[in-house]
Amino acid sequence: MSSHSAQPDTAITDHRELAAYLEAGSKPSKDWRIGTEHEKFGFRLDDLRPLTYEGPQGIEAVLRGLTRFDWDPIEEDGKLIALSRPENSRGEACCNSAVGMASVTLEPAGQLELSGAPLETIHDTCCEAACHLKEVKAISEELGIGFLGMGFQPKWKREEMPWMPKGRYGIMRRYMPTVGNLGLDMMTRTCTVQVNLDFADEADMVKKFRVSLALQPIATALFADSPFTDGKPNGYLSYRSHIWTDTDPHRTGMLDFVFEDGFGFERYVDYMLDVPMYFAYRNGVYHDAAGQSFRDFLAGKLPALPGERPSIRDWSDHLTTAFPEVRLKKFLEMRGADGGPWSRLCALPAFWVGLLYDQTALDAAWDLVRDFSLAERHALRDGVPKHALKLPFRDGTVRDLAREAVKIAAHGLQRRARLNSRGADERLHLEPLIEFIEANQTPAERKLELFHGEWNGSVDPVFREFAY
Repeated sequence: MSSHSAQPDTAITDHRELAAYLEAGSKPSKDWRIGTEHEKFGFRLDDLRPLTYEGPQGIEAVLRGLTRFDWDPIEEDGKLIALSRPENSRGEACCNSAVGMASVTLEPAGQLELSGAPLETIHDTCCEAACHLKEVKAISEELGIGFLGMGFQPKWKREEMPWMPKGRYGIMRRYMPTVGNLGLDMMTRTCTVQVNLDFADEADMVKKFRVSLALQPIATALFADSPFTDGKPNGYLSYRSHIWTDTDPHRTGMLDFVFEDGFGFERYVDYMLDVPMYFAYRNGVYHDAAGQSFRDFLAGKLPALPGERPSIRDWSDHLTTAFPEVRLKKFLEMRGADGGPWSRLCALPAFWVGLLYDQTALDAAWDLVRDFSLAERHALRDGVPKHALKLPFRDGTVRDLAREAVKIAAHGLQRRARLNSRGADERLHLEPLIEFIEANQTPAERKLELFHGEWNGSVDPVFREFAY
């Protein structure tokens, strides 16, 4: 979940600036980068409980510990709530590519998120994640804690989860129960991995948006890893994905208008103007504007800030408060995957870069999905949380779609020909996905087998066997 925007506080004087802000993300293919984000659950080794903010084993202690690795602290109301790493700073310097700005932030219940720098290759972003996890592990061992990558907190109830001292989360916590039943679960008990990718221009953005929306359920199926709730099987393979269906209908979903004629930056602006606000940030304070209209804000009629008009920073903040399966900012965010272990943190960007960053692959991916009907796209979205690869689709299953999509991605990565120090191209990072497809078994199904077998009906071993 995004933190407060660092965009310039420039006043909006013309409605057209909203679309221009999005369009400003356009760049030539030589400048396209890969930004990978992932979240993880912290827990105490002695009793497996989630980490509170304060205390010797708290998230604050983790953040302070990480500052030894060239991370700069960020505070809100005197509380350490995030870290940033300046451009061209590499921490332990294990990656060779030039590094841009990266950050470590907190999700509402203390899930620790790395928002990676925009990097040139999947090798680089994979290395970045490995370095970060090495740093986190060094601090964790000192504190007697661990971190787990899964899509949903497997053991602890909603009321047992802590809350972090961030202003926007207080507003969301009050508002979420008024618009859906599972919004608080989304905030406190989910973790994801996502990749942020660039586009060349409006036409390229539109094609990538359509392909990635149509194939997002395939990513959900391949990465499904959230089969437990409150210590028991929940009937889903990606319960994290299911949660988004009952969070807030105004800011989630498959965005059917993306597939309509005439879609572009302006149409996405119209969508965002209809997404209710959460807050407006002024002088270090989050003003509660939950349910209010950004259109009214543009007219100087926002009840939370009467007479004030928004800035580009307000618009940038507002863009972070919609949660569709694919989100447009100055880049496209792929949001369909459950969190998982290090290898899958590398597999997700490999899947999407292979599909979207090679023109031949993008054309082939569009050919794969272009005749999906609206009903079929929704059937995929609604069905994969429970059935994943085994969901029937047309004359086969989602497994067949996944196999074809991964094949297209592999060819795209082969043509990119970005080699690591051992001479291997980026296809090697697809190997976990190929394994799941060949076995016709997701990570969630593997954990369920263990639960019903050698774990003897307990989820506790997951914290030992699958921790980073």
